[in-house]
Amino acid sequence: MAGSGTAHLRGEEALLSVSNLVVEYKTAGGVVQAVSDISFDVLPGETLGIVGESGCGKSTTGRAVLRLDPITSGDIRFEGDRIDRASEKRMRELRRSMQMIFQDPIGSLNPRRKVKDIVVEGLTIAGRPAEVRDRVATSILNRVGLPSERYADVLPRMLSGGQAQRVAIARALALNPRLLICDEPVSALDVSVQAQILNLIEDTKAEFDLTVVFIAHDLGVVRSVSDKVMVLYLGKVCEFGDALEVYENPAHPYTRALLDSAPLMDPDKAFAGPALEGDVPSPLDPPSGCRFRTRCPLAQERCASEAPEMREIRPGQFAACHFALAAA
Repeated sequence: MAGSGTAHLRGEEALLSVSNLVVEYKTAGGVVQAVSDISFDVLPGETLGIVGESGCGKSTTGRAVLRLDPITSGDIRFEGDRIDRASEKRMRELRRSMQMIFQDPIGSLNPRRKVKDIVVEGLTIAGRPAEVRDRVATSILNRVGLPSERYADVLPRMLSGGQAQRVAIARALALNPRLLICDEPVSALDVSVQAQILNLIEDTKAEFDLTVVFIAHDLGVVRSVSDKVMVLYLGKVCEFGDALEVYENPAHPYTRALLDSAPLMDPDKAFAGPALEGDVPSPLDPPSGCRFRTRCPLAQERCASEAPEMREIRPGQFAACHFALAAA
């Protein structure tokens, strides 16, 4: 381990390992600190859920893993390959094993191409023969619930949001990837369709032996699909651990606040607890010390002067907080 900031990493058995990732953007107003020195890993066959408010760096993290966004610094390894140092040629090869599903299902598809051509786009780039592409397109479309005889020749504008997301999933699966990054894959869909897409992702994960990074702001969705959960706030990792343990016994005040802010089904009780107050500070000028301190009910002087390190609160559950809720 590199230090207490990476105390939650689990060693060389990880399929994906991210250490000290920093992603910054230069703007007219200064430098946006989108992701600030975060570390995490994902074991083979595992689903890691990444959750947090809008602007916390979730999507930027997922895109950085595939190097779709520029990396300022950090170490990203996939099956031993250094993603952050790979040549463009090597990245094209690696991306066949690392696929992404995007938030906007319609926007992620080429509007001028037929569904069957979109699904096998990666195989076309890889130079696979036409008969192989046709066979894969038919098989994968049928697998994701879009009968090829009906949907193979249609254009994306003729699809519903749920159908378009099924095409996006089919496109990812066509390359037989090891890692699937899902960036808010159901947030733009109706609730009834969300369940169908989540079930499809779960089913294909088992069938295709996938490792999944699932990014979402919906706590309920993340809980339903994840083995491990990582909570982000303003570009920093707050908490990491087993999904059930984090949800049942959150160690970080921010995780607790997120859970308390979630609506309940009980009509006489709108929320589980007091809503999270205040706004997320600007990533152009984040607070000193603990970035959550300006909204934290437990904040003390130490929180302003000293950034908390990630530490184990209970077996397998880690939090970056000086006054963790579950500390012994």
